[in-house]
Amino acid sequence: MKVVLLAGGKGTRISEESQFRPKPMIEIGGKPILWHIMKEYSWYGFNEFVICAGYKQEYIKEWFSQYFINYSDVTFDYTGGELTTLVHDEHIEPWKVTVVDTGLDTMTGGRVKRVQKYIGNETFMLTYGDGVCDVDISKLLDFHRENKKTATLTAVLREEEKGVLDIDENNSVRSFREKRSADGTPINAGYMVLEPKIFEYIEGDGTVFERDVLESLATGGELMSYTHRGFWQCMDSAREKAILETMIENGRAPWIHY
Repeated sequence: MKVVLLAGGKGTRISEESQFRPKPMIEIGGKPILWHIMKEYSWYGFNEFVICAGYKQEYIKEWFSQYFINYSDVTFDYTGGELTTLVHDEHIEPWKVTVVDTGLDTMTGGRVKRVQKYIGNETFMLTYGDGVCDVDISKLLDFHRENKKTATLTAVLREEEKGVLDIDENNSVRSFREKRSADGTPINAGYMVLEPKIFEYIEGDGTVFERDVLESLATGGELMSYTHRGFWQCMDSAREKAILETMIENGRAPWIHY
């Protein structure tokens, strides 16, 4: 099963770093937060990724093209008059990564639509490239399959300004609306499981996944919520980046299984 990662935005709220690289490529613990998210999925056996790139997409492509060399010990031998490269102690992931330029100003739904040809007619997972979580991906997938709806998202209880969910007693999402300060209700943390039917809800580049697609799914009774009561943290600001860095430094990063 493929994992789609939204990594095309400009990250203006953390512009002190995103002016140089895409926000998902900002490092915590010496690796891009995108890498940490991919490691989460890989822990549960999901190793095929489609990255929806946009802003500074060349940075993402270059990073993955050099990943094998940069994280291994390498000998460059010129003594024979030509370059011979010997890689020692290889550190590489069993990943297949497709990086797609989904446009500079494309909305989130439009980005998902643009990678449809790489997904095909199969169930896939989707999350944002700027938040880490210790959700059990296997249980999330089982929950999605049991409920047989078009989409399942992971909900966390946080007093933050994110997309707000109205969830009934059967975990069905009855409505989805944009944030209002101090809601103190379940919010959309990403970590979604989607059926290919989702593409029918996306008209084009201007479609906002959270507003246009999720709201339509909720209204039609096709959106389920998997409640996660563990750790989740996005990285929207330098302060939140520092929180994640400190957790790694102290050996208390719940999303790290490796």
